[in-house]
Amino acid sequence: MTENGYLQIGQYLAALLLLAWPLGLYMARVYAGELPAYVRWLRPLENGMYRLAGIMAEEGMSWLRYALAFLIFNLLGLLVVYALQRLQLWLPLNPQGLANVTPDSAFNTAVSFASNTNWQGYGGETTMSYLTQMLGLNVQNFVSAAGGMAVLVAVVRGFTQREKENIGNFWVDLVRSTLYILLPLSLILAVVLVSQGVVQTFAPSHTVELVQPLQTATGIETRQTITQQTIAVGPAASQIAIKQLGTNGGGFFNVNSAHPLENPTPMSNFLEMLAILLIPAALCITFGKMVGDIRQGVAILSAMTIVLVGLGAVCVGAEQAGNPLFERLGLATQASDLSAGGNMEGKEARFGIVNSAMWATATTAASNGSVNAMHDSFTPLGGMVPMWLMQLGEVIFGGVGSGLYGMLVFAIVAVFVAGLMIGRTPEYLGKKIEAFEVKMAAIAILVPPLVVLLGAAIAVVVAPGVAGIANPGAHGFSEILYAFSSAGNNNGSAFAGLSANTPFYNGMLGFAMLFARYWLVIAVLAIAGSLAAKKSIPASVGTLPTHTPLFVLLLIGAVIVVGALTFLPALALGPVVEHLQMLGVR
Repeated sequence: MTENGYLQIGQYLAALLLLAWPLGLYMARVYAGELPAYVRWLRPLENGMYRLAGIMAEEGMSWLRYALAFLIFNLLGLLVVYALQRLQLWLPLNPQGLANVTPDSAFNTAVSFASNTNWQGYGGETTMSYLTQMLGLNVQNFVSAAGGMAVLVAVVRGFTQREKENIGNFWVDLVRSTLYILLPLSLILAVVLVSQGVVQTFAPSHTVELVQPLQTATGIETRQTITQQTIAVGPAASQIAIKQLGTNGGGFFNVNSAHPLENPTPMSNFLEMLAILLIPAALCITFGKMVGDIRQGVAILSAMTIVLVGLGAVCVGAEQAGNPLFERLGLATQASDLSAGGNMEGKEARFGIVNSAMWATATTAASNGSVNAMHDSFTPLGGMVPMWLMQLGEVIFGGVGSGLYGMLVFAIVAVFVAGLMIGRTPEYLGKKIEAFEVKMAAIAILVPPLVVLLGAAIAVVVAPGVAGIANPGAHGFSEILYAFSSAGNNNGSAFAGLSANTPFYNGMLGFAMLFARYWLVIAVLAIAGSLAAKKSIPASVGTLPTHTPLFVLLLIGAVIVVGALTFLPALALGPVVEHLQMLGVR
């Protein structure tokens, strides 16, 4: 890799960690109700929302009531998105006259955006009207992200409350996450993206004359000359901003952030990639501030960053190494040519290998799923990295809110294991970790892998599942495993090459997204309620410090070991076998 490649990675990590600190402190003030002066003028709007909705802002909720509010709100959002898709032909802001979406695709998309997954089995510019994209998908980009942040804040309160059932008010946490965090950041990013060339318009698609006419074969002896091209436009910048900041990932256009009108320049690419991890990283600082020990947040952020950098290096290295099959086929004269050129298949020339591999790592470390290159065209090991990052449970940064509360579940497991080693009742942040918390943590950790592996197993043995495979063998299995890993961990990216917009896959992946998101939320909120009801225990000589490098390593070990033991057999049948085939190993 060149010096420029190392410089790009270093600049990205430096910008991410430097910006995470002030943003994290700001979010801690927002959730504490201590608004800085520059956003305090929004307070009347916040209070007006509560009065309009009949919400008692000072009223706390038990974990069960909090979970019920979360589930009802998500269900209503799901129904609205489904209805908009089914009726869009007769609704305004549909200049292309796009038809109503089929029931199975509408169900899949509604579940996808309500659950913050943003899996897309359709082509955005040829399927969804402007109204559906804005009022349906874009609104869900905000509120599904805000819902995840609200659940995280409730979990943090579980550690800070003392013998109380109150873990906060879901509606207040939802409004504050949207009004004071997501909306301002999205507005700023959208304006900057427009300056880079990202489109934002209500105009219909443009028809332009080709500079050079294109000849296509329509038969054995007949040819057709194409002189015009239709270029889709629309209100894209507003959706791109929140899809990245809210770790949603659903693109306005079919090829997502590889599209030149969605991600046109190296600067837009850097800013969008930075936005993917910014809030998840900053929430670690928020967590430390809210529990009264900033070192706790730094420890978790350190664990996430170490895993991200390690797996990112594998992905970049695999793509930079290229494909040795080129040499055997006579497409490269020397092995050095391959390492110099690397694997550019499926990547945009304006981004190159390093930025494409970095994006693939970041988007799957976060529960984002947007792509600026086609993961299906990565080398086997390069493609395995984003797949495994999802299979780790989306806790390496993860989705806004959901990544950190998922990592806190692993922290509970880590201190439980450490407690067993020294023969003491485990404690974390002054709360005893007992049987109930461990059971709920087990549910939270095991449900997503169960959904992924069971769904993939069904897909590879039934006819409708096999029918969607375009690439037989190990790669075809990888495509199916990746799809269910993406849906079962609420990521939304795809290997491509799998024909997933069918009733079978729309239904199976839709149910995978439902189970993975909501079982996990219920288990996590149950942990929050249990912790909030407990007394705080002062630290003693037998307490495991959870802000030290030793705990960081213990936490990383818990995440990696669970991921390896769960998915290694499946990965061996897919990308590992394919890598050995690429090397010519028999």
